[in-house]
Amino acid sequence: MSADHHTPQSLVPGELVACGLTADAAERLAVQLNRYADRPPEQSWPEIFRTLLGPDLPPGVYASAHRYIFRDWPTERGPRPAWLPSEEQLRHSNVAKLLTDLKFGSYAELYEWSIRDKARFWDTMIRGYLNIRFRTPYSAVLDSQSAAHRPRWLPGATLNIADSCFQAPGDTVAVRFGGPDRMIHEWTVAELEDLTDRVAAGLAQIGLMPGDPVAIDMPMTAESVAIYLGIVRAGCVAVSIADSFAPAEIATRLRIGKAKAIFTQDVIDRGGKRLPLYAKVCEAKAPRAIVVACDGKIAEELRQGDLEWEDFLAALPHPSPLPEGEGAVGAGDSASTTSFRSIARSPHDPTNYLFSSGTTGDPKAIVWNQVTPIRAATDGFVHQDIRAGDVVCWPTNLGWMMGPWLIYASLINRATIALFQDAPTGRPFGQFVADARVTMLGVVPSLISTWKNTDCMAGLDWSAVRSLSSTGECSNAADMLWLTARAGYKPVVEYCGGTELGGGYVVGTVVQPQVPAAFSTPVVGTELVILTEDGKPTDSGEMFLVPPSIGMSLELVTENHDAVYYAGTPRGPNGETLRRHGDHVERLAGGYLCVQGRVDDTMNLGGIKVSSAEIERVIGRVADVRESAAIAVPPPGGGPSRLIMFVVLKAGAPQVAGSEWFEQLKPRLQEAIRTDLNPLFHIYEVVIVESLPRTASNKVMRRELRAQYQAGQHGPH
Repeated sequence: MSADHHTPQSLVPGELVACGLTADAAERLAVQLNRYADRPPEQSWPEIFRTLLGPDLPPGVYASAHRYIFRDWPTERGPRPAWLPSEEQLRHSNVAKLLTDLKFGSYAELYEWSIRDKARFWDTMIRGYLNIRFRTPYSAVLDSQSAAHRPRWLPGATLNIADSCFQAPGDTVAVRFGGPDRMIHEWTVAELEDLTDRVAAGLAQIGLMPGDPVAIDMPMTAESVAIYLGIVRAGCVAVSIADSFAPAEIATRLRIGKAKAIFTQDVIDRGGKRLPLYAKVCEAKAPRAIVVACDGKIAEELRQGDLEWEDFLAALPHPSPLPEGEGAVGAGDSASTTSFRSIARSPHDPTNYLFSSGTTGDPKAIVWNQVTPIRAATDGFVHQDIRAGDVVCWPTNLGWMMGPWLIYASLINRATIALFQDAPTGRPFGQFVADARVTMLGVVPSLISTWKNTDCMAGLDWSAVRSLSSTGECSNAADMLWLTARAGYKPVVEYCGGTELGGGYVVGTVVQPQVPAAFSTPVVGTELVILTEDGKPTDSGEMFLVPPSIGMSLELVTENHDAVYYAGTPRGPNGETLRRHGDHVERLAGGYLCVQGRVDDTMNLGGIKVSSAEIERVIGRVADVRESAAIAVPPPGGGPSRLIMFVVLKAGAPQVAGSEWFEQLKPRLQEAIRTDLNPLFHIYEVVIVESLPRTASNKVMRRELRAQYQAGQHGPH
């Protein structure tokens, strides 16, 4: 049927054939979709997914159907949503509970209250929903005499935040884990707490004191969860190191963190390969190591003074419960009977040094304190909708903020952590999601792209998944539509923040429509403003945060915190102190927000933040390279950034494209990154240039290189 301005255009079967359907299937689906032509898309789209669009159609079908159903969506309503909440979400989510309990009529009212009356909001979350446990209660939520950029949270309180991770009944499951063999193992809350206590006691046994830094360089395992919480419970500070780092980067983090001991694993079993880890730790000249065996027996001889995990535990008498009244006391609770009396600390005492990208070559060491996990747990409760009894899976590592986030957001909310003991890139991970009955699945966009392009998840039952969340990189709309369908029409809550925030700053909820690659709201308790270069409010510019908010860092280990986040920032529209974050944000119609990338020289690669300087420092060691510049650009359709290297060669280096030397240049640069930085960072293209554009003060103009590359002015080599 022909279309005019009165008649909606019909979906042509040929478009669906081009997506991969057979001619017959395309004809049937086109006829069925065209029956919805005159219905409002927000009503028809959920029904179409429930009745017509199963999880195993060719990926392009979802995008094609989405374009058709929302073809007349008015621009003033913002981007076209991929998912809309059902009555069940509106009635039974954590946000719905908050709205009912606090007598708000909408999420917008809840958010406005959370930034207008921050003290009451945080008090409500701490006592009313998270039940954070204190040894000594706080006299106020926020010291009213403290400056916005130097807030004093919970004055008068003492606590150990690890205590709040064991509030669920002891016989409930705390950690569910498995690998490609499909064997599912479980630790109860009581078992996890017992091992946590033994780790804490063991640290004291080998002479470590509260406040001492203790590194952890391990894959995300049940043991590493207990080790992390044991370090915190002992009053020590976890120095987080990702298991993918090269020895030089491990050494840098040990040096900055001043670690006095390290927990690690002998090898990592990944994709059928045994990758060395303890050997890298030794090459980094790490302090005394406690080494966990990957498969029950240490794969190599240990250095003198290092301990096998079992020997570390066996050297201790098995802890027994303390007498009545000797445990940590929760707010309004009776005394617990934990077997190790956790070390009570002040709210601002450190618990964790986490490393984020620095712009000078060395990573920033960001201090998480006893209060920071409250932000992670609040985000999980409000935005990821984590509930008691849920099973939360998010492939990550304790070297990145999402590792500690996963621990706190799951356990404080009385949910189970689900850990897959291998790479999450293939079908075995998807099978684990099904077998472990995961209810909240976290992802990074590049992972989704891999799943979609390899069709490795076909036929799997993800019906237990209630919601998903994506963080770390820019999303691709087509990939997110595919993921929504793969889980049986479930929301993908986009989540963007930073290590220095303990969580997010823009996000979604399960009571709002979700748009791929866009955010429906700032995070509760967090206010932001968008400014032009001359400090005027705008809908597209640099985003600044309005402190204070729980989770925002107050300290860096080796750098001046105020200089990094506050020096030279403008005042807010009402004269507020503003905190620098470094993202370019655009406010879209309908109240949505879109993160356009960094305004500084950092980038997200595979969900990991890294600075251009860190990459260039490694590339600069390669023979024949005089200087280089690293930039990140999104692919034409949007999605995870690609790493582009601009290289200036030394005099005398071969300059002729096509030569054997020239063809080996990119692999040589990639090998340098793999061995000296991180094998997860992949170079997309190398561009040879005669010189790099610089400012009058000799700074490399990476923005100009990015603009030139995207305009096609440079060709790859």
